[in-house]
Amino acid sequence: MFKHLLVPLDGSDLAEVALPAAAYLADRLHASVTLVHIVERDASAEVHGARHLTSPDEAYAYLNEVAARAFAPQQQVECHVHDVQMDDVALSIANHIEELHPDLIVMCTHGRGGLRDVLYGSIAQQVVSHGTIPVLLIQPPPESARITFTFACGCLLVPLDASPEHERGLQAAVELARACRAELHLVLVVPTLSTLSGDRAGVGRLLPGATAQLLEISLLEAEAYLIGQVKRLQADGIPVTAEVARGAPGAVIVKTAARAKADVIVLGTHGRTGMDAFWSGSTAPKVSGRSDLPLLLVPVARDVALG
Repeated sequence: MFKHLLVPLDGSDLAEVALPAAAYLADRLHASVTLVHIVERDASAEVHGARHLTSPDEAYAYLNEVAARAFAPQQQVECHVHDVQMDDVALSIANHIEELHPDLIVMCTHGRGGLRDVLYGSIAQQVVSHGTIPVLLIQPPPESARITFTFACGCLLVPLDASPEHERGLQAAVELARACRAELHLVLVVPTLSTLSGDRAGVGRLLPGATAQLLEISLLEAEAYLIGQVKRLQADGIPVTAEVARGAPGAVIVKTAARAKADVIVLGTHGRTGMDAFWSGSTAPKVSGRSDLPLLLVPVARDVALG
């Protein structure tokens, strides 16, 4: 599934936080890597404290230096510079999916966090919304810790909602678990009456008794669904545990990840960003804004509500 990794770089130390994950996964997955730089039109003098790379020659020199520094000699790494100046860097990265045919984008989040990111989205979130392939978002550590930053993949947290669409995220997690000899921890969050969102919250206020009964039925269905998934995965040789939790999905997922000592959260998403994500109650931006863990976002059908 993951045989070609695409790593966008802008020349900054912040963007290079994605490199340990790319090198780790390329080794475990026996995947090739393409480092890509987009020349930005009317770029500022600096980007995240580093000088902006504005010419193709210096961009190629930079990418080649990174390839030699961050990857083992036996790993297959290519460098690509889009030398036509672009106004929309996120859109250009997404367009390179068709040109370079990666199956996974690995990149550092550059957002400022808080409400601004939920409303407008960082470049990384925009790439998710434009693209059709999984994106591994690496949350940047404090600047003082970037030199020693490492990536691990010993435990993967996989939130599910019992829909076939979101099992695409589980499929991606299974492949990583096999390659990295990792464990899976599945969680299915059933909201409480007070943590319902969107249209369901309105129905809950109008029909609290009926809604509470439906949530209890959902709880029983969730338990049966996870039991089936655990049996199937264990029969396939995958170490896996699972639990049903109650509450607001975003907050519960983050707490569960910390308790399970997960290294990565794997989440199916329909890629909503901006006001669309804010009003729909999308889970992915809420998890990304609350957790420092790497987040693997796997695109699913647009009409699914979890992501």
